[in-house]
Amino acid sequence: MRHRRNTTKLKRTASHRRALLANLACSLIDHGRIRTTLGKAKALRPVAEKLVTLAKRNDLHSRRLAIAFLHQKEIVKKLFAEVAPAAIARQGGYCRITKLGPRTSDAAPMAIIEWVDAAAAEEEEEEAETVAEPAAAE
Repeated sequence: MRHRRNTTKLKRTASHRRALLANLACSLIDHGRIRTTLGKAKALRPVAEKLVTLAKRNDLHSRRLAIAFLHQKEIVKKLFAEVAPAAIARQGGYCRITKLGPRTSDAAPMAIIEWVDAAAAEEEEEEAETVAEPAAAE
């Protein structure tokens, strides 16, 4: 019986799926926003949110667990240094999925997955730059 077994298989073997989700998580951490299919975005969201929760603990064990999953030390450094501190006040829901239209080649539903707090941080930086520019002109 499949009670409470909610893993999205994405038509891949377990090792291929794990590698795919690790690569998608690395891209999301590195770029802050990625464009992918809706199914992959929905499968990535719990993985990415668990990584942020892990990074919010900010201890050696959680860092080693993140490295074991992602396999890229530079990305783990960025996760612990930039992404987790931006989400420190949030209790969950670190990712946002925005649906796009179908892909032109095969009509697969597309989506954008991004960090919720990264968008707020970018808006604050833009506001600070616009405030600083008129002051510099005077």
